[in-house]
Amino acid sequence: MAIATRCTSRIAKAAIRSPRGLRELSSSPILASGHSRWSKIKHDKFKEDAVRSKERSRWAHNLQDAVKKSGGDDSNAEVITLVTQAKKAGLPKDVIERAIAKGKGVSPSGIALETLILEAMLPPSVSLMIECQTDNKNRTLGELRLLLKDAGGTVTPTSHLFEKRGRIVLESEGKVNEEEVMETVLEAGALDLELEQDERSLVVYTEPTQTASVAQTLAASLGFQLKTYEIIWMARPESLVRIDGASADTHSSFDKTI
Repeated sequence: MAIATRCTSRIAKAAIRSPRGLRELSSSPILASGHSRWSKIKHDKFKEDAVRSKERSRWAHNLQDAVKKSGGDDSNAEVITLVTQAKKAGLPKDVIERAIAKGKGVSPSGIALETLILEAMLPPSVSLMIECQTDNKNRTLGELRLLLKDAGGTVTPTSHLFEKRGRIVLESEGKVNEEEVMETVLEAGALDLELEQDERSLVVYTEPTQTASVAQTLAASLGFQLKTYEIIWMARPESLVRIDGASADTHSSFDKTI
């Protein structure tokens, strides 16, 4: 659809409490492939492609944000550093060029882009913040409304369930001791941190305006590799929910379409 080619979307999710209590976000498990070797190969390839796509999306967002902060100057030192890192990470040249163009507020064809933020809710009581850049607000808004309707959702105020945060992902060559790095992370201006399951990736949260500076400071002081950083809509802790079954499938399908 047009959104896939003309609109770079960021989706944040939360939800409201129901009389039955708090539900947290989750997804349906992927079934085993049985005795079919080809099915296993396809399954593994799908997982690899999904991880690669997610990493490319994050690099593109990082580049876009860096160009925005530099006032559209793609010769800025931070932008040049990011471009070099993105190339090493395998980000295609055309993706890099599109990200830089969007950071300048124009499409690859030179048409000016506008930011569109849509607040919405999908069943069961899961709130969304959808942020896009588009060269035609009315067209994109209409397409998003149609997608929401098809998924059983509605447009409604939800921003009070979220807060904007900078999210930084750093990776160490070995396992990270959270207590040992906590002081350095907080002194750099971070608000919070957490370790991912592999215990090698450190996720740091900051104020949006400090994301880039904290990311560069921590990469240098800790000696970790800076994987990505971005500004996100983060669900407030009290608004988290769990979904499963048919609802999880609906949300997964909606995310992929966006």
